[in-house]
Amino acid sequence: MKFDIGDFVLVITEKSTVDNLKERFKARRKERKLSQKALAQSSGVSYASIRRFEQTGEISLRSLIKLANAIGCLSDFEELFKHEIITSVKDYKK
Repeated sequence: MKFDIGDFVLVITEKSTVDNLKERFKARRKERKLSQKALAQSSGVSYASIRRFEQTGEISLRSLIKLANAIGCLSDFEELFKHEIITSVKDYKK
C-alpha cells in the first residue's frame, strides 16, 4: 500500500492537490445545479469522463478546460504558472 505524506501532515502534495481540485469542481457543478449528465451535454465531455474525474481525479487537460468553461471557471486557469519561483532569499520582492 502506498501512503501520501499529505494524509498525515498539512503539506501540499500531488494527491492532495488532485483531491482538492476534484472536490472544488464537484462543489461548483452542484452550485450550478448541474447533473453530471447535463454537464456532459453542455461541455462536450463524456459523462464517463466527468464521473471518473469526480471519483478518481483522472481527466485530460483538454477535458478539464472544457468543463471549467462550461461551469464559468475558465479564467481560473489564467493563474497557473504565473507566480515567480523564488530560489533564493535575495530574489524575494514584496
